[in-house]
Amino acid sequence: MALFDALQKLKDTASGPFEQATGSPPELYTSPDMLDLELREIFEREWHCPGLAADIAGPGDYVTFSIAGQPVFSIRQKDGSIRSFSNVCRHRMMQLLEGSGNTRSIVCPYHAWTYGHDGTLRGAPHMEKSKGFSKKDFCLPEVRTEIWNGWIYITLNQDAAPVAELLAPVNDLVAQYRMDKYVPCETQDHVWQTNWKLLTENFMEGYHLPVAHKATVGKWIGLDDTVFPDQPNPHFTWQTFTKGETATYGRAADANDYLEGRWRYTTFMPTVFPAHMYILAPDHVWYLSLRPKGVGQVHVRFGVALAPERLAAFPSKEAALRDLVTFFDHVNEEDRFVVEGIYKGAHGALAQAGPLSFLEREIHDFQKYLAIRLCPEKSGAAKVAAE
Repeated sequence: MALFDALQKLKDTASGPFEQATGSPPELYTSPDMLDLELREIFEREWHCPGLAADIAGPGDYVTFSIAGQPVFSIRQKDGSIRSFSNVCRHRMMQLLEGSGNTRSIVCPYHAWTYGHDGTLRGAPHMEKSKGFSKKDFCLPEVRTEIWNGWIYITLNQDAAPVAELLAPVNDLVAQYRMDKYVPCETQDHVWQTNWKLLTENFMEGYHLPVAHKATVGKWIGLDDTVFPDQPNPHFTWQTFTKGETATYGRAADANDYLEGRWRYTTFMPTVFPAHMYILAPDHVWYLSLRPKGVGQVHVRFGVALAPERLAAFPSKEAALRDLVTFFDHVNEEDRFVVEGIYKGAHGALAQAGPLSFLEREIHDFQKYLAIRLCPEKSGAAKVAAE
């Protein structure tokens, strides 16, 4: 019943005007039942991003991920396409691949069942005496995969609308940066001790920047220049902001000959619901892709890539990487401190949400998204929560 009451509060604030909106009730971040509901109603149904297509540039390059507990991997094919498959052996359910890398074939580390890049079973040692066994019956289940402006998106939901359709309203805005040409520099995986929604909400608001990030990005951003979309969208939210001439990152390199006017120093910052968010600047892209590990733990995939003309301005890629990673590691630690602190605070008996600032507009957009996915009667979510 406590979760039902919390969902009702979420629904009430989401349906009201932004000017009267508050943060979400603490129970939405601390309830295990809430996480169960999210995994079923959101994560099993939506698109998720394991990274940039450029991360797996050559045939056999792969990256692993998971969706609502389902291990998956995305792998570059010989024809240049990217396909994704269950990362679970069809024999005894051993996980096949870990991390990222390159492989000529996918070999199970348990009994050496071997799969091709296309998911077909190519080898199964000592199975010839198993009556009726046929390799063609044991292909890896394929996971739906789409590429959009350089991003890999995957989903378990065969009925989900195409990514290009869902994100069409911002396609031209994103495409102008030519992000699909950016060069990956670093990818990291971490586990933070917080609820996934707290990290999502922290990313999408600029209110905390001058305080939590005063030693890094906070000093470059003019909050008065922040622009939000005119109308909320059920699949994403975004903002743009500008960076001043003193900014180390966030402005177009002199060699950039395709961005014009204010777009040479404007950053586009979307959150693609539920858990893919990125900062797309004229010189770099910095992204987070989240997966709940538990109600109070979240897998964080962090990645950063540089525009090719920005990378060319460094004496070497190693020099660019060293400076870039050091800087953004610092930014991540600043965020980690606050989102883990909020999760601890949300457990307090006196904890309650306060009113939102005008700079937290996207949190209200996120609340609307959560209410649509978790509160409608037709989804069965409200009934489960009440029980």
